[in-house]
Amino acid sequence: MDIVWLAIGLVLLLVGGEVLVRGAVAIADRLGIPPLIVGLTIVALGTSAPELTVAIEAALTGSPGIVTGSVIGSNIANILLVLGITAAIQPVRASLKVVNRDGMLLVVATTFLAGMAITGAIVPVIGVMMIASFGLYTFYSYWSERVAARRMAHDTVPELAAEEIETYQGVPTKLHVSIPVFIAGCASVIIGAQFLVEAAINIARVIGVSDAVIGLTMVAIGTSLPELAISVIAATRGHSDVALGNVIGSNLSNILVILGITSLFGTIPIGGQIPWFDVWIMLAATIVLIPVMVSDRSISRIEGAAFLVCYVIYIAALFIGVPEAIMHSAGVT
Repeated sequence: MDIVWLAIGLVLLLVGGEVLVRGAVAIADRLGIPPLIVGLTIVALGTSAPELTVAIEAALTGSPGIVTGSVIGSNIANILLVLGITAAIQPVRASLKVVNRDGMLLVVATTFLAGMAITGAIVPVIGVMMIASFGLYTFYSYWSERVAARRMAHDTVPELAAEEIETYQGVPTKLHVSIPVFIAGCASVIIGAQFLVEAAINIARVIGVSDAVIGLTMVAIGTSLPELAISVIAATRGHSDVALGNVIGSNLSNILVILGITSLFGTIPIGGQIPWFDVWIMLAATIVLIPVMVSDRSISRIEGAAFLVCYVIYIAALFIGVPEAIMHSAGVT
C-alpha cells in the first residue's frame, strides 16, 4: 500500500503543481502583473511548490534527510535528467543575458549550499538571509529588464519569461474561475506531499535505506516532474532555451526559497552522506553548465545523452553504497 500511496502522492504533486501555476498565471494576468514578474516568481516558485510542501511536511514529521535530500536530489535531477531528456529531443540553447545572469547566481547559491553542508546545518537566521537574497534577486532582475526595455524605446519582456508563461495558457482569466483553480492546485500539492513523505518514510524503513536516499531518488524525481513537463513541452514547441531557464530558476528557488522557508520551522541538519557525496555531485553538475551559460553553445543530443548516463550512474552509486564507502574510508560512521 505504501507504493500505491507513493504513486498517488506523485500524481497529486504533478497535477496540483500544474493547476496551481495555471491558476496563478491567470490571476496575475487578470490583475495586470507584468509577465516578467510572473516568469521570475510565479512560474519558478510554482514549479518548485512540490519541493516546498514536501520539505515542510518532512521537517514537521522529523525527517531532515528528506528535506535536504529532496532539494539536492531535485537539483541534480533537474540538470542531469530534465536537461538530458530535453536535449535528446532538441539541443538546448542558452537564453542570452537572462540565463547568463541567473545562471551565475545559481553557481554562487550552489557553492553557498555546499558550504552550509560542511558546517552541518542551516539555521533560521541563514534561512532569512537566503529568502531575502531571492527577493533582492527578483527585484534586481525586474529593474534591470525594465531599464533595458526603456533603452530599446519599447516595453518588452525577456523571451524566457514570455515563453514560460505561454506554456501555462488555458485557464480563463476570470477571477471567479482562476481563484478556485489556484486553491485546488494548492490543496492537491499539500495533500500529495503528505502522502508522498509518509509513504517514502515507510518504504525507507522496510527496505533499509536512509531517509536521505529516498529523498535523493524517489522524492526528488517525483518533485522534478513539473520541470520535466515544462521543458519537454517547450522543446517540442521549438523553445528549448526555456528548458535551461526553467531549470536555473527552479534550482535557485529550491536552494534559496525552499530551504530558507523550511529552516524557519527549525534548524535543518545536513548530515549523513550528503556533505560527503551528494552536495558535491550537485555542485559538479551545476559547474558543467557554465560553458553553456557563458557562450552561445548548446547542449547537444550527445551531451544530453551523457547527462542521462551520468544520472543513471549517480542513482546506481546511491543504491550500491558508494557514499557509505567514501564515508567509511574517511573514518566517518
